[in-house]
Amino acid sequence: MILPIVAYGDPVLKKKAKDITKDYKNFDTLLENMFETMYNAYGVGLAAPQIGLPIRMFLVDTTPFSEDEDLSKEEQEALNGFKRVFINAKIVKEEGDEWAFNEGCLSIPDVREDVFRKPIITIEYLDENFKPHKESFDGLIARVIQHEYDHIEGVLFTDKLSSLKKRLIKGRLTNISKGKINVDYRMRFPDQKKRR
Repeated sequence: MILPIVAYGDPVLKKKAKDITKDYKNFDTLLENMFETMYNAYGVGLAAPQIGLPIRMFLVDTTPFSEDEDLSKEEQEALNGFKRVFINAKIVKEEGDEWAFNEGCLSIPDVREDVFRKPIITIEYLDENFKPHKESFDGLIARVIQHEYDHIEGVLFTDKLSSLKKRLIKGRLTNISKGKINVDYRMRFPDQKKRR
């Protein structure tokens, strides 16, 4: 089932999410619905807070990035088919010199800005079978994971912008929270409490 994506301005997007256990109610259905929702909105990542659940879970599938012709063949191959579920994740290390990349977010449609992040991360997490992992990632995969990880920490990419950039996009963000935007996927807007 395709779920509505929570729009900018909803308090759930600013909450630090809580850990879950393997007996989380209807977990398999939730996972299936989240993947369906992400693909329907042409996303490469989706965090549970974006569907209104303040739990520490997010999905990533970077396959769409693998078609970017500006990337090296090696980068394209790494991105193609990289699909993971991250539960109760904790980034334990971020390394390297920060680099800028133009980011967007399904909860903040039609707003894209350059965000600086470190290129290498080490993360501990549970997969969809609640099996523990500790892995390091770099490049665009690390970037997508960091963006989704921020969601479970109650942080949006717009929080990382300079005050000048924040002022420049303030009107657009207000319009999103009021539902004054056209999107081709289901959304739930905080000011209108309506679903599309």
